[in-house]
Formats: sequence, structure tokens, C-alpha cells
Amino acid sequence: MSNGDDEAAEEDAAPEEEADADEAEETTELSADTLDQRLDDAEADLEAAETEADLDAVEETLNEIEADLEAADLPEPDEDDEDAEDPAAELEDRLADLRDQLDDQRGPYAEDVVAVLEDAESTVADTRWTEDGRPDVVAAVQSYLGTLADELDTEISPESDDTDDLGDALDQAAQVVEGSTLDPDEDAETIATLLEDAEALQDDLEAAEEWDDLTVRQQLDAEGFYDVLESENRKDFPAEWNAVKVYEEMGEVEPIVKALETFDSDFMEENILSSLWRMGSEEAFDAVHQRAQKRNKKPVEILGKIGDERATETLHDFIDGDGDPALQKVTLRALGEIGSEDSVQPVANRLDADSYEVRSAAARSLGLIGDTRAIEPLSDVLENDEANEVRASAAWALNQIGTEHALGVLEDYTDDRAFLVQSEARKAV
Repeated sequence: MSNGDDEAAEEDAAPEEEADADEAEETTELSADTLDQRLDDAEADLEAAETEADLDAVEETLNEIEADLEAADLPEPDEDDEDAEDPAAELEDRLADLRDQLDDQRGPYAEDVVAVLEDAESTVADTRWTEDGRPDVVAAVQSYLGTLADELDTEISPESDDTDDLGDALDQAAQVVEGSTLDPDEDAETIATLLEDAEALQDDLEAAEEWDDLTVRQQLDAEGFYDVLESENRKDFPAEWNAVKVYEEMGEVEPIVKALETFDSDFMEENILSSLWRMGSEEAFDAVHQRAQKRNKKPVEILGKIGDERATETLHDFIDGDGDPALQKVTLRALGEIGSEDSVQPVANRLDADSYEVRSAAARSLGLIGDTRAIEPLSDVLENDEANEVRASAAWALNQIGTEHALGVLEDYTDDRAFLVQSEARKAV
């Protein structure tokens, strides 16, 4: 071969040799031992890191190692050998540990302090504190504001010991820290002090007694619920029911509603609702209406007794369709007692219910409402319904409406086949 041919062959071989060398270098770089050594170096750098910039450099190194680890074709462990090592899993675990150490070594930062203060502000403002707990809350907040004054030379004073004002003070403190441009390297000691005391503030707030820490009896006692009882009567069981009876006699609805909302007792709820039914006070509307929405019959009865038209929309849903006949009957009665003209059509729609008891209740409800638009559908019931009980209810309802037209309809039924219908018709005559 000529020299020219030799040189050409050497030139052709050179790229192949370079590619083989690059491949060998990459294989060496991505071996388990090499990756492990790189993690050793990163760990040493992490231990020597003194600034955030040093930590950023370590994090970048860990990211590079993680990418190479994912690209490496490391040998798989022998599935038949339970003690066989898994190089990839061991390297991943070590990488994760170094990341945890990196996170632990970072900071603290001003934003960490801000986050704790924001949580504390929410706790102070949103929690109902007891009389014993409130002074502890005030002391905890004032203590932290003192730390803020010492570390950042900023004085913040709450306008009062009210929880809203204390919360506002902590919100101002968070804004001061956020706007202070504290450097995690240069101001590390200041940030650490602010964070340590903010966490101490949180601990103090958790230790302060709040309303929910009290038992039901303690809560009611703190609100003076038992004050209406003589000292000897407070020992009678159950004292709570005795107090409710006294409040009913006094016509005091608010403490009875408070007891209803506080006690988790079927016995107390049943008896308190009976008291509220007897009282029929509009002051109980919200609490009773809330319970009625669960389709409980007793609250529905009370809504009828109260007579507030705000309940009608809820009650209309209870008679829409063929639901529980017992609930429909109670609801129809309540709608009649409330007497809203908006209920005429929804109630009249139940005159064709499958249950004769529901049809009868619907007819009587229309009589209680007393709207003249009900005369025609009641007349149709009187003429066509197969159940005499329903026809008698329709006749009663027409008497209740009492207009000349309504009473005129009844004149044709004074000799009706059903005695109850006769009786109502003769009343009209």
C-alpha cells in the first residue's frame, strides 16, 4: 500500500477511535463506582458549604449526578439472590439523603418567619378563647412584638387586647419581616431568632385555653346558662333540662337555642324542640330551619308554628313527589299554618297524590292558607275523589276559605253520602 493509502486509512480510523474513546469515557463516568465517588465529593462540598451560593453549587452537582444516574445502564441485581446488591437503588437512596441534608442546611429565611406569623395571625383571629386563655394569648403576642422591636427596631402596638387587633398586629409584624430584605447569609442570626420566637409564639397559642377545650357543661356554665337554677336544683339530673324548662317559663328563647346547638344528646334535642314548638318564637327560626333541612318532622312542625314565610321554599321541596307520606302530611300542615300565597300551587299539586292521607292533608292545608284560587281544585276533589275522608277535608277547606263562591259550592252536598261531608256542607248553609 502506498503512503497515501496508509494516511487515508489512518484518517478513517481516527474518528472511530475517538468515538470508542468517548464511549469508554462515558461508560466509565456512569459506572456505579464513579457515581458513588461523585456523591462522596458532593457530600464533602456540602459539609464545607458556608453560604447559600455554596449550597446552590452543591444542588447543581446533585442534579447532574441524578441525570447521569438515570442515564446509566447499571447492572440489575440477581433476582434469585435475596442478598444481591442493587447499585442503582443504593445510589438513589444516597442521593436522596444528600438532598435532605442540603434542605436542612439551607436557611432559615425571612419567608419562613412570615409563614409562621401568618399562621399565628389566623389562629389568634379565628379562635374563640376562654377567659383564662385570652390573657395567655395577649402575653404571647406582646412577647413576639418585643422580639421584633429588639431585632428589627420596629415598634408595633395592638390597639386593644381584642383578638382582631392582636391579629392585625401580627399581620403588621409579618409585613415588616417580609419587607426587611434580610439576607440568609449576612442576617442568619437575626432570622434564626425571629423564627425561633415565632415558633414559640405558635406553641404558646396552642397551649392557651380555647373554647373548644371546654366540655359542653363548662361552656354553658361560662355563658351563665345554669344561673336560672337554684344551687340545689343544679344537682338534679339532668340540670340542663331543668334549666330549659325554666327558660321556657320565662319566655327566654336564646338560651334554649344555645342549648340546642350545644348538646349532642337525642334526649335533650327532643325535649328542647318540644319547648320551642310550644313557644313558637321567631327567634328560633334559624336553628330550627337548619334542622328542618335534614327532613326531620319535629323542626318542620315548629316552622309551621313560627309561621315565617322564609321556610316555604325549603318546605315545598319536601312535598314535591311521592316521598315519605308522614313527612308530607306534617309539611302540608306547616305550610297551611304559615299561610303563604306562594304555597297554593305546590300544595294543590298534592291533591292527586297516591296516598289519601296526603290528599286530605293537602286539602286542609289549602283551607288554612285561605286563598280563593284553591276553590276550583277543592271543588273537583269534593266531586271526584274516591275517599270520603279527602272529600270531607275539601269541604272543611271550602268552609275555611268562606267566600260566597266557596260556600256556594257546598250547598249541593247537604245530602251527601258521607256524613262528614254533609256536616261541613250544612255548616255553610
